[in-house]
Amino acid sequence: MCDDQKIEEAVLALLGAFAFDNGRAWKRFDFGAMQALAAKGLISEPMGRAESVHLTPEGLARAKALALQCFGR
Repeated sequence: MCDDQKIEEAVLALLGAFAFDNGRAWKRFDFGAMQALAAKGLISEPMGRAESVHLTPEGLARAKALALQCFGR
């Protein structure tokens, strides 16, 4: 069984790694993980017609830190 918290952190790290325009990121990740991140106030609501979400200031900071931790050198 997968650890949902680790999946959410991995998705957040990927959002941070691929963020553009000061915190926008494409929302093509697991719907459950995206909903959980929105519920925690880390990203904007992932439902709707837009193809991207906006990371909140806290979400962007955590996403960038996780991306560096997971994918940095």
